[in-house]
Amino acid sequence: MMKPTDKKTRRVRDIRVLIACESSGVVREAFRALGHAAWSCDLLPTDDGSPYHLQEDCVKAVRGGSVFAVWDLIVMHPPCTAICVSGNRWYGIGMPKHAERIEAIRWTMELWELATRFCPRVAMENPVGTLPMKATQYVQPWQFGHGEAKKTGLWLHGLPKLQPTNILPLPGSGRWENQTPSGQNKLGPSTDRWKIRSKTYEGIASAMASQWGKQLADQGSA
Repeated sequence: MMKPTDKKTRRVRDIRVLIACESSGVVREAFRALGHAAWSCDLLPTDDGSPYHLQEDCVKAVRGGSVFAVWDLIVMHPPCTAICVSGNRWYGIGMPKHAERIEAIRWTMELWELATRFCPRVAMENPVGTLPMKATQYVQPWQFGHGEAKKTGLWLHGLPKLQPTNILPLPGSGRWENQTPSGQNKLGPSTDRWKIRSKTYEGIASAMASQWGKQLADQGSA
């Protein structure tokens, strides 16, 4: 006779999760560690060489068909360079790259509308930016065990808000590990700075997998 835990585990493995616009594999691996059938997708190859990565247009992956016909959960990390407020001096109104911001907003909003049409549970992550849609919540790395600050918005569809798992106190210096005395990010310029900054913190990824994955598992075993 199959035990209840065996039945639940089998159903957890049937839960299909797409992590769109991710080449690091951090969020994908957090879900896979809990037994979910998670795949990442990006135009770039994955950093960790995992076979559970689709190197293709995320729009194609969201529509389904590459691996599964449909997804149970989609977590998206669309490019934020042109959208985030930190780029206002290049992409703001009257600036040389403002047209790129307008196009980036259009593309991101269309991706959101597509994902929420094809999937009952969608999360989109982006820094504080200029999207015409209010974030469901903002989270910080220091709420999830990392001694750093990076205010990040989460737009949620069919999902509960992410709950902090390990809130750290502000260091005695009055600033977080990744901040200069003025409060700015101290990561120096480099060709892959954008990639380093866009990588999801493992504590946040683990919270996504455990909290949203639990919802999926609970609904799957109902």
